[in-house]
Amino acid sequence: MSGIAKTSRGLEEMQVRRRITYVFLGVLVALGALAQVNPIDEKRVLDSIAREFELEEVMVSAKRREEPVIPVQKLQGVRLEGLSTQSVADAVRYFSGVQLKDYGGVGGMKTIDVRSMGSHHLGVFYDGIEIGNAQNGTVDLGKFSMDNIEEIALYNGQKSEIFQPAKDFGSAGTLYIKTRRPRFENGKSYNLHVTMKAGTFGLANPSILYEQKITDQIHLSANLEYTYAHGRYHFRYRRVMPDGTVAWDTTAVRQNGDVNAWRAEVGLFGYLREGKWHVKGYFYQSEKGIPGAIVNNVWKNAQRQWDRNAFVQGSYTQRLTKGYDLLFNAKYSNDRMRYLNPDTTLMYIDNTFTQQEVYLSLANRVAIVGSKGFVYHKDVNWDVSVSADWMWNYLDGNLKNFVFPERNTVLVAAATQLDWTYIKAQASVLGTFVFDKIHQPTLTMPTATKQDPQWTPAFFLTVHPYLKDLYLRAYYKRIFRMPTFNDLYYTDMGNIALKPEFTIQYDGGAEYTKEWKSGVCRALDIKIDGYYNEVKNKIVAIPKGNGQYRWQMMNLGYVEIRGCDVNLSTTLDLTHEVFLTVAGAYTYEKAQDFTEPGEITYGGQIAYVPWHSGSVTANLCWKGLAWNYSFIYVGERYHNSANIPANYEQPWYTHDMSVSYEFKIQNLKFKIKNTPRLYFAVEVNNIFNQQYEVILNYPMPGINGKGIVRLML
Repeated sequence: MSGIAKTSRGLEEMQVRRRITYVFLGVLVALGALAQVNPIDEKRVLDSIAREFELEEVMVSAKRREEPVIPVQKLQGVRLEGLSTQSVADAVRYFSGVQLKDYGGVGGMKTIDVRSMGSHHLGVFYDGIEIGNAQNGTVDLGKFSMDNIEEIALYNGQKSEIFQPAKDFGSAGTLYIKTRRPRFENGKSYNLHVTMKAGTFGLANPSILYEQKITDQIHLSANLEYTYAHGRYHFRYRRVMPDGTVAWDTTAVRQNGDVNAWRAEVGLFGYLREGKWHVKGYFYQSEKGIPGAIVNNVWKNAQRQWDRNAFVQGSYTQRLTKGYDLLFNAKYSNDRMRYLNPDTTLMYIDNTFTQQEVYLSLANRVAIVGSKGFVYHKDVNWDVSVSADWMWNYLDGNLKNFVFPERNTVLVAAATQLDWTYIKAQASVLGTFVFDKIHQPTLTMPTATKQDPQWTPAFFLTVHPYLKDLYLRAYYKRIFRMPTFNDLYYTDMGNIALKPEFTIQYDGGAEYTKEWKSGVCRALDIKIDGYYNEVKNKIVAIPKGNGQYRWQMMNLGYVEIRGCDVNLSTTLDLTHEVFLTVAGAYTYEKAQDFTEPGEITYGGQIAYVPWHSGSVTANLCWKGLAWNYSFIYVGERYHNSANIPANYEQPWYTHDMSVSYEFKIQNLKFKIKNTPRLYFAVEVNNIFNQQYEVILNYPMPGINGKGIVRLML
């Protein structure tokens, strides 16, 4: 009877989800049917299609182009909207130097590795404040929807400015996710976007965005989103033995990849005479299946994971007097994760972890020389900054003999930046002081780890020679990542003697950028960067004793990375109303494991790092109609540092395409002050049904699609 009851409940839930989908689609289609459809006027085309280019033109007309000291890759505006993406992780794939670890499916975990230094060395910032994870140090980018994201920026080294919290200096690379800020046009006092996405894998993804102008200086934004997918998809599983014989060649359906998630965000934005502030609340809750790896002829796993992430954060920036600016950030987060493995044939696991974080930051900038500095000079700008951060972390868990770790971290950074005609230089030094405490000592962990204070420098230089529009740059940075709570204190696995994992980065490159106000070619940008990185004291897990499930964390690893990134983008005005934007990225990388001389892994390419990878995107617009194409290629690689035929992974690639149309709705019978707009899009991903795996034994979906309908008031 219990099985029948569960089946009945499952059918009822499916019917409810279908009704939700039908209601959203019905509302949007009905609104379209009530109206007379007219194309958008030319001004709207230029505003929506070419707004990235127009923003650059405004900046150029005011002053010479401000080239950042540190190279940056950005996705924003039309290009970001046109990509076939469901989460932030999908968008980041188009950056050069990035390796994405994707475990498949709508709800599958997705992390990124920049220039092969490891996911732990990437700082992820959400509206200017870092997303922390003291437990394991990584951020699952698959949790962050693209529904309200307006810009994603990736910096190698650190962000290209010194007026920032000390935390921003503390990573080998940084990813900045910027959510949409309210903007009101034509005297409007509110914006309302109602969106419905539906597609393969049973995807139903409705969302509502509401923005209100409370006063001219205070704006409100609220965003609610729901995501459901059963996650089942067909795949081909084929394995070839080293001698060439076929071990497996079959077609199956991926199971236990469902996801059921809610996300809610509320933001309040204020604008002052010479400053601004904002406060944001964020809540995410999900239940999802973990398909697991296909090994030992096991095709279905029963693992489940529940996540609840909540935070409140705020930022305040103010120019207090001429030449002096202040920035204050604060955040409190509370994250809970439950992992269930009911399979008793291996090991029954039902673990729950709750981590809390409090973060405070104060940054100060003094403009010594410059147009807004204490000493006026029209051609020279010299700024200095000092920032201090304090962060408190606490981890609670239901593990046996868990020690309940607590960490206080103090960061102090001093930086300076000089902009003098053809030279831009930036230097910084970061001091890190970590104090750990455990609340329930055990025989194996009688005390907390003691970490020595660390001072880490960075130097950046950009030269703008007499050849117009050419920039040469170079940088050096030494930074580290602290061992996580799992590394140090995980029951029967942690090692309180671990040292920080250090990286040293060298980079040299050039960029040529040119913009035109007329003609066919309106913008051209070419970037080339060569780099060399070292990762020392790399934290790895090694077997402990004879037990297959007993491991110990150790400082054993040493990796050297040599590589080259190439980025190219151009914008073409084919006719008066047709724009074509094409962008490409290519990475060559040789990342070698030099941990143990004499071993088979010595000198081998580290796991999952291809020698060659790249992407191409194209966006073609005519009036309100847009066509988007994207191609991603990942070359041959190995799933282990032992580069032997048994560990070889074949190259994979995907082609994605989408078509969208946006138009105004005229003569609406309802009395609405501003003319509503409708947006339709159809996406087809992996057009040629490529069968591939990003991670060994985790098959990815074949051809799949999605439809999007959005009503904008």
